[in-house]
Amino acid sequence: MNEQVYQAVVAAPGFALGVNCNNDEILGIDFLEARAEQAPRTLLAMEAVRQLRAYLKDPAFELGLPLAPAGTPFQRRVWERIALIPPSQTRTYGELAKGLATGPRAVGGACGANPYPIVVPCHRVIAAGGALGGFARERGGLLLAIKRWLLEHELR
Repeated sequence: MNEQVYQAVVAAPGFALGVNCNNDEILGIDFLEARAEQAPRTLLAMEAVRQLRAYLKDPAFELGLPLAPAGTPFQRRVWERIALIPPSQTRTYGELAKGLATGPRAVGGACGANPYPIVVPCHRVIAAGGALGGFARERGGLLLAIKRWLLEHELR
């Protein structure tokens, strides 16, 4: 199995964040099982590490990283709406769907395709009635535990 090569890895409580970037843009951020940090390989990776650590320390920190264009036009519209959700607040898939004139499942699909978690905070999108719903196309396991941690982190 080929192991993904990251330009940096940031340790977080119970998980890690793998940063994939070139010199100019973030190409993706992956949730990983807990592992040792990896020193940044580029200046942008160094800035990503600085900002991700700042968020992990203070959830009100506003991330401002240059993101490579990704996704379909619809996914980008969903991500733009999600980026407007303030820390410690949530929206349901249905609320976002109504504002985008689409269905909750389509919003969930766009959330699952988000290559920039935390920067585009899909963890702030929950199911009706307050249930967590899925996260990054998973309904349990490590990723749902990370979503729970991120939401609790923002409520501290």
